[in-house]
Amino acid sequence: MRNSRLDLLTDYPFQRLADLLHGMAPGADPIILSIGEPHHQPPPFVAEILAAELAGWGRYPPMTGTPDFRAAVADWASRRFSLPAGQLDPDRHLLPLAGSREGLFQIAQVVLGDQTRPEKNLVLLPNPFYQVYVGATLLAGGEPVFLPATAETGFLPDFSALPAGFLDRVALAFFCSPANPQGSIASAARLRQLVELARVHDFVLAADECYSEIYQNAEPAGVLSACGDDFTNILAFNSLSKRSSAPGLRSGFVAGDAGLIAALTRLRAYGGAAVPLPILAASAALWREEEHVLNNRARYAEKFALADELLGHLPSYRRPAGGFFLWLEVGNGERFTRQLWREAGVKLLPGAYLARPDRMGRNPGDSYVRIALVQDPEILRRALTAIRDRLDRQGGHDQGSAVA
Repeated sequence: MRNSRLDLLTDYPFQRLADLLHGMAPGADPIILSIGEPHHQPPPFVAEILAAELAGWGRYPPMTGTPDFRAAVADWASRRFSLPAGQLDPDRHLLPLAGSREGLFQIAQVVLGDQTRPEKNLVLLPNPFYQVYVGATLLAGGEPVFLPATAETGFLPDFSALPAGFLDRVALAFFCSPANPQGSIASAARLRQLVELARVHDFVLAADECYSEIYQNAEPAGVLSACGDDFTNILAFNSLSKRSSAPGLRSGFVAGDAGLIAALTRLRAYGGAAVPLPILAASAALWREEEHVLNNRARYAEKFALADELLGHLPSYRRPAGGFFLWLEVGNGERFTRQLWREAGVKLLPGAYLARPDRMGRNPGDSYVRIALVQDPEILRRALTAIRDRLDRQGGHDQGSAVA
């Protein structure tokens, strides 16, 4: 016996990648650019705090975290998103998460399943998208609606293009800015429009902002600052994985609508993973410290400069506004991934694995690969040089079949 909804899921992208490259030896020492796992080291004080808080490992942590953690996050978010003093109440509007991914998955269980409005079961997703969105939707019994987030739409989904009657059936909408994988950033005006749509049509807007602190020029707007004087229907998710290069801490938060926070707290009391006390202490210190974030951002800027140097001549190259991925058009993502692994030992992620086919059967990620600029510059130079050489040989990009 098992949940038949599991059959609605495709294999996770990294399993699909393993299957694609199975039995194929790398052409050189492997360089992994397929996973968005930062390789920068977090500040030394993280290890020091974890060691100093050793006794905390022997206690069950409260699901709502500690007052110090909630205060640190509330202070950071209020400052970062220019919120009025006191608007973001750390005791009503905040909840720690074991990484933002956990909360993004669980919010679908909170929002979907209203027996009084069974027709309100649609969930809006950008396409391409972070795979957790669709898993959360399907396993909670929702119906996913994939909206194109392609070059034609500025690599962001356009919820406002949907008719009002359709939007009235929406229960939840996932929105990511800076976007994964494209790195596009929504303007403050765009976010205000989304907030208005969520309230007019009474759906929950789940804003995935885990890349908010990695950007090229102007800092991205945040959904909390687009809410006006209250957070009704709005939740923002963030974490320390990207901002502080600390994915192993599994530490994030959700902030926004007090009623939704209370409901999510109730759900997590049954099936959530409370963040351990030593991690909460280290996390609070990270949210209060900005120098390491500036250094982190500068290091990514150096890597994008390297990408500009080596790939900037390609017609398909686009330097993103945020995040640390390149969303590069290569003709056929699967074929290119296999060729690059076989020739140079560089592992990328085919874009098709991050998207679903549209009604015409076209997958918007088919011709792309996602490249995570997470390695040190000297390693990254070798990888990007191999990508450049392969694309130069095939004349920019190749429209051949996926079989290689």
